[in-house]
Amino acid sequence: MSELQNKHLCTCSVEHQFTSDVHKKSSMRHFVSKKYLQSHHEEQALACDVCKKIFKCASALKLHVCSYRGEKQFKCDVCDKTFMMSGKLNARLNTHAGQQPFMCGVCKKSLNMSHTLKLHQRTHTGERPFKCGVCKKSSKKSSALKLHLRTHTGERPFKCDVCKKSFKWSGVLKSHLRTHTGERPFTCDVCKKHFSQSSHLKLHLRTHTGERPFKCDVCKKSFKRSEHLKLHLHTHTRERPFTCDVCKKHFSQSSHLKLHLRSHSEQLS
Repeated sequence: MSELQNKHLCTCSVEHQFTSDVHKKSSMRHFVSKKYLQSHHEEQALACDVCKKIFKCASALKLHVCSYRGEKQFKCDVCDKTFMMSGKLNARLNTHAGQQPFMCGVCKKSLNMSHTLKLHQRTHTGERPFKCGVCKKSSKKSSALKLHLRTHTGERPFKCDVCKKSFKWSGVLKSHLRTHTGERPFTCDVCKKHFSQSSHLKLHLRTHTGERPFKCDVCKKSFKRSEHLKLHLHTHTRERPFTCDVCKKHFSQSSHLKLHLRSHSEQLS
């Protein structure tokens, strides 16, 4: 075979290879475009009927719907506690087994989930990546932002089946249900008194410990409850936010207004 024929064959071979590669890339682009359109169509289809949020996969939508319904399909065989996500169940099992495989490089604290470690690290970095588009408040967790947004939208997705009252948070609904059932699962270790909410138990314990964590910056007086401090501050600011509808007299505390209103009711009687 002559040198000229050899060059011609090489050129044909390269051109054929080039044409083949172009065809493959074109086919690949068509495939990717088709897949993209398909996935885009699927995203549009996978929308929550309640809040219209869009999801990329059916499993994510299913978890989201379960959060509205309060469904918890993953059960711990050790303590019978149930979870909405398998990852939370695995973390619970790690807790039972005494395993804390994820360690913080700053304070050496060990945690049972990689996600929990990531959140913990933000306490060191101060990172708050989730920002409210309305008031610009930022949060460390996306779930905290989601809860915060309900203060703007007024959304109350959690409804009591007994009295139909609705709530912004599932935890508040859970506490509310105890007013119907009479359940008091939180017990004081000192006097054995029972409470329907953990926050009520926490406040009660201060009657035993004498703890007064809320201190006035003006006179240094301390209080067991934040609302008591807030009322006390009115004595320094002279603020009187509570007004009598009958005579328009102002009071610094709601209890004082309540007592005053009795004088009007006695006059009417």
